[in-house]
Amino acid sequence: MHHLLVLASFCLTSLPGSSAIYQRPTYPATPPPLQHLLDPINKIVHTQRGATVTLPCVLRAPLPPNYKVRWSKVEPAEYMEVVILITNGAHHKTYGPLGSRVRLRRSHRYDASLTISNVALEDEGRYRCQLINGLEDESLSLVLQLEGVVFPYQTSHGRYKFNYFEAKQTCQGQDSRLATYGQLYKAWTEGLDWCNAGWVMEGTVHYPIINSREPCGGRLLLPGVRSYGSKDKSKDRFDAFCFSSTVKGRVYFIRGHLNFKEATQACQKDGALVAKVGQLYAAWKFSQLDRCDGGWLDDGSVRYPIITPRTGCGGLPDPGVRSFGFPSKLRKKYGVYCFSVK
Repeated sequence: MHHLLVLASFCLTSLPGSSAIYQRPTYPATPPPLQHLLDPINKIVHTQRGATVTLPCVLRAPLPPNYKVRWSKVEPAEYMEVVILITNGAHHKTYGPLGSRVRLRRSHRYDASLTISNVALEDEGRYRCQLINGLEDESLSLVLQLEGVVFPYQTSHGRYKFNYFEAKQTCQGQDSRLATYGQLYKAWTEGLDWCNAGWVMEGTVHYPIINSREPCGGRLLLPGVRSYGSKDKSKDRFDAFCFSSTVKGRVYFIRGHLNFKEATQACQKDGALVAKVGQLYAAWKFSQLDRCDGGWLDDGSVRYPIITPRTGCGGLPDPGVRSFGFPSKLRKKYGVYCFSVK
């Protein structure tokens, strides 16, 4: 609350655009009816990574005197609300890492909608448009939802090796991010069935089951996203559920009998890099990449994407990205999946 009082008293021109403002989110138990903000028709806005998207926030005439509009993003994992932009109608300032990619749409004098360019994976989440007007402050919330794909991930050393922070870092290293519980739940409704428990962004641990079976909690438990609840982020170890979206580039296959070093050189010779796991999943999901050939990926695993299940391509009845695990980088030979930004 101290940040809020100080913030409201500052002039916009006195606040540096490169700084970040953090505060704990506060909401009234029962929000009063909106007086100065129009309630948006759609409170969930869908987009993809790399796109430009607008979160609507329109003021209602007549405008109150000496008002400000503040945009912020709620970060549930850190229990914090990060201020992105503040405007008084004539001028505005941006803040934090997201500030360099946001602007006001300003299609008319009452338009305080926020436009985000080059949408990143971490932009997904809940945003708040708040009108600050002394004792009559009011706000509305919108959810930015990315289209994407959730995939389970474990190390070459087997399952249950990540604490929460390692899981988060590992997903980022594979061109993805730790999935939220909502993303994991949506993936379950679309058919994700996985018997190993993994971290999600909120710091809880879950596993999605479509077909109840003995090794996965038993046959008597109903299908669903099963939960281990909150765990010690530093001590407890599980797998990870990662989330990826569209990529600005192309994933393609180079055929050959290559060990991992030779595969890396083949992609580099072609002006590309060995594809990351998240990039392969994105190509399978959004570009319909379908190959029955196992290929090296950046993490040393060998996988292949299947859109149309068929004989000789893994034997499973459903589409998916199949895995050969982590073969010996020296002795085993496969083709390679490369990623090019061209």
